[in-house]
Parts: sequence; C-alpha cells; structure tokens
Amino acid sequence: MEYKANINGIDIEVTYSQESIDNIFVPLLHELSKMHDDKKRRILVMLAAPPGAGKSTLVSFLEELSKEIIPGKKVQAIGMDGFHRRQEYLLTHKTTVNGRMIPMVDIKGAPVTFDSDALRSKIQEACREKSCKWPIYDRLLHNPIEDAITVDGDIVLLEGNYLLADIDGFRNLSEFADYTISISAKEELLRKRLIDRKEASGNTRQKAEEFVDFSDMANVRLCLTKTRKADLELLIDPDTCEYKLK
Repeated sequence: MEYKANINGIDIEVTYSQESIDNIFVPLLHELSKMHDDKKRRILVMLAAPPGAGKSTLVSFLEELSKEIIPGKKVQAIGMDGFHRRQEYLLTHKTTVNGRMIPMVDIKGAPVTFDSDALRSKIQEACREKSCKWPIYDRLLHNPIEDAITVDGDIVLLEGNYLLADIDGFRNLSEFADYTISISAKEELLRKRLIDRKEASGNTRQKAEEFVDFSDMANVRLCLTKTRKADLELLIDPDTCEYKLK
C-alpha cells in the first residue's frame, strides 16, 4: 500500500506491504483497541527507534489505517521532536564531545539537545488530562512550533528516538506508557536514509554526509544499544526495507 504524508514539513511517500499490514499493523490496532476498552481511558503507546527508521511515518500511517480498522476509536500520532531545543539555544550553548567543547547545533538530535524535562512533564499531562497542547517540529524552519496540536485521542501513538532509552534524562519514561514498540535496523540502511533526509531539508549532499557521520550515526548506535526491551519489537529487513517481527 502506498502512503503519502507530510512529516515535519517534508513530503514523504512510502510503501507498506500487505503482509506487514495484515500480520503486524492490523493485529496491533486491534490489541490497542481492546486495551482501551479494558482500561476505559486514554492509552499511551511509545514507539522508539533510531533516526532514519521511519517511526514518524509509521505512526502517521497507523493513525490513517485505524480509521478503517477501528473506526470507533480516535488514534492520534504525535512525536517527541517538538521538544528539540530552539535553534538559537543550540547556536549559543556548547557541550563536550570526545573531550572537546562544541556548539550544540553541531550534534542537533543528540539527547542533550532535547528538553527532556519538558517532554516528561508534557507526557504526564497527556496521561492526566482529557486534552492538552503539544509542540511539533518543522524541519524547514529548523525549530519547534509550540502548542501546535491538541492531544485528545483515545489511543495516542508517541514516537521518538529516546523514549525507551536507558540514558540520563530519558530513563524510565516508558513507565508512563501502556504499550511499547521498538524498531531496529542495520546501520548502513539508516545512514543512507538520514543522508537523503538531510539533503531534502536544504543541505548539499556533502554537508548532509558530514553531519550524519559526525552526529546522527552516534545517535543511531546509542538507540540500537541502549534501548530497553519493548512489548512489540520490529526489525527493518535490509533487503526489502519491510518491517518484520524481531
């Protein structure tokens, strides 16, 4: 099935196989619907994956698919990218990498460049309140947009790199989740995807490669090695690029 969406300001077109839809996505939606019926309150699902694994597109697709599969439930996809620190902050603050001080903007996307306290507080609010405001990130503006959407779904799909990460600032975030999903993939596949995406946001191919190799790949390796076990674990097949059960 072909799926087109605008993710963080960039137009995306992907194809999901009928096998993945029938064997993974449809059963998942039915399971979450039953969980919502049983708990009689909002269900928070956390999907964690390395940069480039397609997590934003996947939760957007699940939201769309849910309209057909579980039409009585409102499934809502949101992300943690809206908790990036603002570009002006990253340009004026430094952090230590490999023993030297560098501007945070040089490793934008690393855990330290997110406001993890604000993320945790907003997750708690989303679990507690019937509705709350939520920020989004625009890749063309290179900044978050505050209070851009209202979270009011029955089943909320929150995606992000570090939601299940066993690292400072993000440790135990998954305690707020009713259900967790993780995605893993080969580093080579993720590197190509990340370079393509960086180039699509206005960078030259050379600059995209330099940034990905210096910054993004460190985050990829962190996510692949420091992510806690999830209720549902998926793997991207390196040959077909399809999601499979791990």
